[in-house]
Amino acid sequence: MKLTKEQWSWVFYDWANSGYGIIVTTAVLPIYFKTVAQASGVTAANATAFWGYANSVGTLLVALLAPFLGALADYQGFKKRLLVAFTTLGMVMTLGLALLPSNQWQWLLVIYVLSVLGYSGGNLFYDSFLTDVSGDAQMDRISSVGYGFGYLGGVIAFILFMVLEFTNGFGRLSSLAVARWGFVLAAVWWIIFFVPIVKNVHQRHALTSPGAPLRQSWSRVWQTIAHLRQHKYLAWFLLAYFCYIDGVDTIFTMATSIGLDIGITSTTLIMVLLVVQLVAFPFSILYGWLASKTSARTGILLAIGVYLLICLDALRLHTVTDFWVLAVLVGTSQGGIQALSRSYFGRIVPKDRSSEFFGFYNILGKFSAVLGPILVGVVTQLTGQSRIGAASLAILFVLGLVIFGALPKDAADNS
Repeated sequence: MKLTKEQWSWVFYDWANSGYGIIVTTAVLPIYFKTVAQASGVTAANATAFWGYANSVGTLLVALLAPFLGALADYQGFKKRLLVAFTTLGMVMTLGLALLPSNQWQWLLVIYVLSVLGYSGGNLFYDSFLTDVSGDAQMDRISSVGYGFGYLGGVIAFILFMVLEFTNGFGRLSSLAVARWGFVLAAVWWIIFFVPIVKNVHQRHALTSPGAPLRQSWSRVWQTIAHLRQHKYLAWFLLAYFCYIDGVDTIFTMATSIGLDIGITSTTLIMVLLVVQLVAFPFSILYGWLASKTSARTGILLAIGVYLLICLDALRLHTVTDFWVLAVLVGTSQGGIQALSRSYFGRIVPKDRSSEFFGFYNILGKFSAVLGPILVGVVTQLTGQSRIGAASLAILFVLGLVIFGALPKDAADNS
C-alpha cells in the first residue's frame, strides 16, 4: 500500500515524539531526577515517592481533560490548533528540563508534569487525526505503520543518546550534562519531525462550531456518557480494551523490576529495551498487513493470544535467556495490538465526533496500568515470586479476550 504525503506526515508525528517517550519518560529522566533530588538531601525512598506522585498527577490531569478536549477538537478548525498548542507545550517543557539548574528538583517535577500534559494531549489529537487521513479500508495499515515508525524513531533517537552516554559527551560532559543534552535531543527531534503534520494534515471531519464551543463541549461529553448505551458495541470494546491494554502496559512497566529480581544487570535491561523496540518496528507493520488480509479483529485476537502465552511462559522465568525470549515475544505483538486497537476504534466511532471518543479511549489508556500493577504486586507478595505475579496478568487478557471475542464480527457496521 502506497501512502500519500498527508499520511506520511501523520505517521512521522509518531516518529517525532518517540524520542520523548524513550529518553525522557523511560530511560533518562527517572534516573536523573533521583540523582539530583538525592544530591539536594532528599532520601532515596522520598525521591521515588515524589517521582511516582508526579507521574500520577500528570496522568490524572490528562485523563480528566481528555474527553472535554476531544469534544472541543471536533469543532471545525480546533483540532489542528489544539494539536499545535499541546505539542508546543510538550516541546518547550522538554527543553526546560535541560535548562533548569540541577538543584531545582521541585521545579523539575513541575516542568515534567507539564511536559506529560503536552505529550499526552498531543497524542490525543494525533490519534483522532487518523480518521481524517484515512478511510476505513486503509486505517489498519496506516495505524500500524505509525506505530512501527514510532518504535524505529525511538530506537534511533536513543542510540544517538547512548553515543553521548558511552563517550561522556565525547569526553567533554559530566553524567548530569549528558542527561540534559539528552533532553535537548528529545525536544529537537520532536520539533523537526513535527513540522510535516502541521503543514500537510488537515481536519476533514468536523462539527459546525457553535457560539459557545467550551460550554457545548462540556454538554456533549455528559450527553455521551448518559447515552453510552446507544453506542453499545463501542462501549463493550472500550471495556475489553481496558482489560487487555492494562496487561500490555503492566508487562512493559514491570519488566525492569522483574528482570532485576532474577539478576539481570541494568546494562542488559537497556539492551533488551532496544531490541524490543527494534522487533516491534517490523511486527507492527506486519500486523497491519495481516489485518488487511483478514481483519483488525483477527489481529487483535492473535495479539491477545500471544500475550496469554507470554504470561504462562513467565512461570518458567529463571534465566537471562528466558527473559530475552519473553522480551522478543512482547516485541512481536506490543505495537500490533496498540495499532489495531486504535484503527478498530477509529473505524467504529462517529467520524465527526472522533476526537471526543478518542478522549474516552485515552482515559482508559491512561488508567489502564492501575489494576495490573496491583495484581502483580499482591500475587508477588503472597507467593514471594515475581514470575508468578507476572503470570497472574493472564486474568486480564482472558477477560479482554472473552469480552472482545463476544463482539460480532460486523461490530463496525452496527456501532
